[in-house]
Amino acid sequence: MVFPLNLPNSITLIRIGMIPLLIWVLSTSRLTSGGGEKEILASALFIAASITDGIDGYIARRRGQITTMGILLDPLADKLLIAAAFITLVAFNPRLVPAWIAVVIIGREFLVSGLRSIAASEGFTIEASDLGKLKMFVQIVAVVAVILDHRWQAWPLAGPYIFPVHWIAFLAIWFMVGVSLISAGDYFIAFWRQIDRHVVKRQRRRAFILSRRKKRNVAAV
Repeated sequence: MVFPLNLPNSITLIRIGMIPLLIWVLSTSRLTSGGGEKEILASALFIAASITDGIDGYIARRRGQITTMGILLDPLADKLLIAAAFITLVAFNPRLVPAWIAVVIIGREFLVSGLRSIAASEGFTIEASDLGKLKMFVQIVAVVAVILDHRWQAWPLAGPYIFPVHWIAFLAIWFMVGVSLISAGDYFIAFWRQIDRHVVKRQRRRAFILSRRKKRNVAAV
């Protein structure tokens, strides 16, 4: 069996391969945080992995290389990246990412995946909402800020001004939790409306088929 390993799928596999590397960088004691090299490397890895999420989809649509393998791997890579990042951050920076926040974020990802799987099995799709896209952007900002907060509370700028890394991380985390919960509710409402319409259509189709069968039976008699 030959797998369709085209360019978009290769980029997705690279993103999946970056996940254990990110976990290693954040958890290893071989890299020190003295000069912030560990935090910068981890931030760069996460940003690079997040960017590939948009690149592989764009290339697949542009080249017409959308495959079953890509449809399966792309959302799986996203979920693995977010889950790995937050599970690791619970140990890396527990001041900003307590365990319950990781549970909420990861639980939301699996909830949305489950709803989409049920929708696909019923023959319809749930499109990504604007809230879901905003959630992804806020997640990138929050993860990077939390990683950098492990080494820097603030960055000095020109004169008396500073770049408040800690407060950006703090606000981004809580904003992300709020957006994640609201977007999860938005997905659930969209799913409920779609499944309700699907059930109504199925009932009407079944009633139509039964009525035609009754007419045929009456005509046969």
